[in-house]
Amino acid sequence: EGIAPPKRILFPPEKICMVWQQRQRAGAGLCNVGNTCFLNSVLQCLTYTPPLANYLLSREHSRACHQQGFCMMCIMEAHVNKVLHSPVSAILPLAVLKVFRRIGEHFQPGREEDAHDFLCCTVNAMQRACLSANNDLDLSSQSTTIVYQIFGGFLRSRVTCFSCEAISDSYEAFLDVPLDIKAASSLTAALEEFVTPEHLDGDNCFKCDK
Repeated sequence: EGIAPPKRILFPPEKICMVWQQRQRAGAGLCNVGNTCFLNSVLQCLTYTPPLANYLLSREHSRACHQQGFCMMCIMEAHVNKVLHSPVSAILPLAVLKVFRRIGEHFQPGREEDAHDFLCCTVNAMQRACLSANNDLDLSSQSTTIVYQIFGGFLRSRVTCFSCEAISDSYEAFLDVPLDIKAASSLTAALEEFVTPEHLDGDNCFKCDK
């Protein structure tokens, strides 16, 4: 509703499995290499996200990837397969560490970084990798990558005029939702607070064209 249908489907939604396709034991842990706790925590979260892990374990991406040089999906595919198939208790996330600065130019080796920032940069890098072979796609088609279908969506902002009851909708693509979890008692409460309607007046009031 309100968004044009995609002209191309990059990854069929019916192929996304939200539960583990294979029974997985706990994989290897990740060694800390000097202030890399933020990186390790993000990688572990992504590794144990079933729909993403299912896809990466299939190695479907690398078989079809023709990207030269840095490809975050290929890197994550190698990492997830190594973690979940490793016979040892802990490994170094070398595949990711080698491209640390490619994920985010502002990241500095040896410096403690923000986990949320690293997660956003990593997911964005995976999304760019999924789009690398597809130029000039409309926004709706870009939202059909496997990464976007797992992590993304569209936020609808609706403004209703109390005088004439005219409705104006705008849409914004997202790959993460910023929630205030400190002030909320639960994730559900945080989501409810995020979408709570606001009454705009004074300087914050929109000018109605009608």
